Amino acid sequence: MKYANIFKTGLLFTVLTLILMGIGYFVGGSNAVLPFFLISLVMNLMGYWFSSKIALTMARARPLQPAEAPYLESQTRELADRMGIPVPALYVSDDPQPNAFATGRNPKNGVVCVTRGLLNLLTEEEVRGVLAHELGHIKSRDVLLSTLAAVMAGAISYLAHMGFYFGNDDHEGHSSGNFLMVILAPIAALLIQMAISRSREYSADEAAARATKQPMALGNALMKIESYAHQLPVSANPALSSLYIQNPFKGGKMLEWFSTHPPTEKRVARLKSLEV
Repeated sequence: MKYANIFKTGLLFTVLTLILMGIGYFVGGSNAVLPFFLISLVMNLMGYWFSSKIALTMARARPLQPAEAPYLESQTRELADRMGIPVPALYVSDDPQPNAFATGRNPKNGVVCVTRGLLNLLTEEEVRGVLAHELGHIKSRDVLLSTLAAVMAGAISYLAHMGFYFGNDDHEGHSSGNFLMVILAPIAALLIQMAISRSREYSADEAAARATKQPMALGNALMKIESYAHQLPVSANPALSSLYIQNPFKGGKMLEWFSTHPPTEKRVARLKSLEV
């Protein structure tokens, strides 16, 4: 698993570099390819070292104060000890929609972020299940890959739109080329996020079930989160959708094909069938 994630991370850096060089060509022709290549190198380095801080900033998260949820720190410490990983830092986002995600370069730098909506909606038992799921991601070391994908997806979409507004129209075909990049670059960013296997969610669900010995605590949490995703306005950053325990952006069957998460009903069915 460790070496597979290293390979995927290297592949992610390569894809980002090629996409940014392509954006550079459409924005300023062949003369812009080298500058955008250098930009990609800087982004790769920043993504590796600061991706978790960038993701937390994108989520408008802040360190959780113990008085805000007294049970959360003790539960996190207990679960981390049980799963054999360092205790992660806890952050909270004031987003009213219930959700959570994990980030960090490695288990030593692990961070779990929960939303205010999650703390308000779920029982302590259900929050424990969600915490265990996020700790499962940290233990499997897939948080770096997923965080990088989220940060890079946001960067690619932003640069594509910048290219549309500030591209050089004097270069033959640039007007149509820039428009094409605005359409294609976000799709490429989505494909990067989709490169994160859906199986990681099943693995984290199973890790949570075995750590808590209560599979349906997480199952009930997932069903509640799914239900409220249809009722509350979404204030989350779209680039972070692959990080969350549940995708906050909902659509029809067509969009489910492009989802970074397995369907909730399948996740709950798997949890029900686990013997812990």
